Amino acid sequence: MNILANDGIHPAGQKALEAAGHNLWTEFIEPQSLAAFINDNAIDGLLVRSATKVREPLIDACPNLGFIIRGGVGMDNIDVAYARDHGKEVRNTPAASSQSVAELVMGHLFALSRSLHDSNRRMPVEGVEQFKALKKSYGKGRELRGMTLAIVGFGRIGQSLAQYALGCGMNVIGVDQQSGVKRIDLAIGNQSVSVEVPVMTLHEALPLADAISLHIPAQADGKAVIGSMEMGKMKKGVILLNAARGGVVDEDALLEALDSGQVSGAGVDVFVGEPKPRLDLMRHAGISLSPHIGAATGEAQERIGLEIASIVAEIGSK
Repeated sequence: MNILANDGIHPAGQKALEAAGHNLWTEFIEPQSLAAFINDNAIDGLLVRSATKVREPLIDACPNLGFIIRGGVGMDNIDVAYARDHGKEVRNTPAASSQSVAELVMGHLFALSRSLHDSNRRMPVEGVEQFKALKKSYGKGRELRGMTLAIVGFGRIGQSLAQYALGCGMNVIGVDQQSGVKRIDLAIGNQSVSVEVPVMTLHEALPLADAISLHIPAQADGKAVIGSMEMGKMKKGVILLNAARGGVVDEDALLEALDSGQVSGAGVDVFVGEPKPRLDLMRHAGISLSPHIGAATGEAQERIGLEIASIVAEIGSK
């Protein structure tokens, strides 16, 4: 098959696809030229990450395109239902990046609990002259052990995060539409321990959590899941973490909550208006920032590439 990896692919995935006899293009084609390239080269499959948008006009313009694979989890850059209605198979790689996203969230959580995000900004500028003052200002850190982490969206990524949090001695609450209990396996060296995690609705969990992490897709109506009302129900001084999608947290409400102290700190990897997030978020001292890099590890990209190759093989066997 002819396959275009428009946002690139890990060499392991490229090697697997080419070894299977597929023709692979890996250069980035600009949006205005993408439909023509697909049609002129008889492309059967389009591989994308987050940069390439696959909207209705592109789908209409490429009637012979057979499948679209999103390397990653969220598929809000693809008009999925429309593509499927027009006979195109649409897939993603949900398992490949779970660990990488979970580790990034834990990094933000560690940074915020000890103000590392702020000290890394200020020490190069003020550290020589204000060392004692900075030491005093960062003297009220918090240990993660004993804190309660609510994980909103308790799928693969959420459960991977739960494993790390439990390993740090945190209490974990899974958040889903229905209450209950979820059993997850916690790997410790060569051993595995099965742990029961309570699952609650969002509004049941909000007042109980010391930290809240979001792992849900962008909502179909575009509305935030966490706004001023939800933040008002949280514990004062809560830590809020978003490595899901920009817009699931109301950014105006977040800034207000940070300024009032209702939210003590926020770890933010995703933003409204990417790739040009708002400046006041970038400059707020209470936010630990990263530029949408949840899956940006070599290990995750290798797994994504190999999972894509496996999906292509599955599609080709039909």
